[in-house]
Amino acid sequence: MIPFNKPFLTGKETAYIKQAVESGKISGDGIFTKRCHEFFESKYGFKKVLLTSSCTDALEMAALLLRTEPGDEIIAPSYTFVSTVNAFVLRGAKIIFTDSSPESPNIDVTKIEELITPKTKAIIPVHYAGIACDMDVIMDIANRHKIYVVEDAAQSIDAYYKGRPLGSIGQLSAFSFHETKNIISGEGGMLVMNDPSFIQRAEIIREKGTNRSAFFRGEIDKYGWVDIGSSFLPSEIIAAFLFAQLENMNKIQAKRKFSWETYHDALKPLAAKGYFKTPFIPAYATNNAHIYYIVCNTPDERQRLIAELKKEEIYSVFHYLSLHKSEFYKDKYSGPELPNSDHFSECLIRLPMFYDLSEKEIMQVVKVIKKFYNGNS
Repeated sequence: MIPFNKPFLTGKETAYIKQAVESGKISGDGIFTKRCHEFFESKYGFKKVLLTSSCTDALEMAALLLRTEPGDEIIAPSYTFVSTVNAFVLRGAKIIFTDSSPESPNIDVTKIEELITPKTKAIIPVHYAGIACDMDVIMDIANRHKIYVVEDAAQSIDAYYKGRPLGSIGQLSAFSFHETKNIISGEGGMLVMNDPSFIQRAEIIREKGTNRSAFFRGEIDKYGWVDIGSSFLPSEIIAAFLFAQLENMNKIQAKRKFSWETYHDALKPLAAKGYFKTPFIPAYATNNAHIYYIVCNTPDERQRLIAELKKEEIYSVFHYLSLHKSEFYKDKYSGPELPNSDHFSECLIRLPMFYDLSEKEIMQVVKVIKKFYNGNS
């Protein structure tokens, strides 16, 4: 059996967890949390980062930091995970969904400006598969209209836009360390603040609305309830696991990129014949090898290919369903059709991708795909 995903362990996770437990502080913001913070701020130049229990939590913190309230409008792609927009719906905002580009699941930047109104508070670009949206265009629009940009960088660790790390461009960004990501902690996430004006309040929101962090630094002699917030702080056990992964980032990324390129080179001839499309990477973006996907020509073709792979004990999966057509939001959506988002929802298939995936296993997947298309050509 070739699974879709298999979490990779570097070998140091349990040793670091044991060290965290023996330190006597496992509730969070201990030695391993600090090491993780220092890693990201040093390597990528993020002004300030805070680990969270999930990327969903990081996005919810972003919605609170922007003081999102009923009546606000948030522009986001329909082709994304629910957390991207649910964080803002929780604060009463209206989501203005936009289409994907024709070439990739990323937001179609040519459609953004026409959606802006006096009620628009923020744009949430999602860097699908770790491949950058065109951030110069997005930031130009946002700056001219004086609205915020929150990068959903859940899939984007160690990915770049014109040499700039993804997550470092908008005022805020959110990362995921879920077990399906390149760098993992089981569950886990991170909020990045590139605008220093958010830092102090972010610490308060993350600590249930208290100024507890300032108290532990000795900046105040007692702490209390000073704002709204929630319990967004992960345990030190999660941070210890994550740090073991961060120490091995270069090794993990090199292996994933090799697997991605192996898929890409082997499937190029079929793509050239028009059987399906392979990932599009613009000149301004790098590839962090988070996902290898193909886009079939029809929904029926995708379902048959998934079934054929499963018959050979290879587990492939589709991805997001267009959120503007979701059970929760379809009655609230009054915008135009979003054909590109729907096309990716109906036709995109993700192939197995994980650290321990061997070249032999990749070629097994490719063999089944070749047989499927050659037999149906």
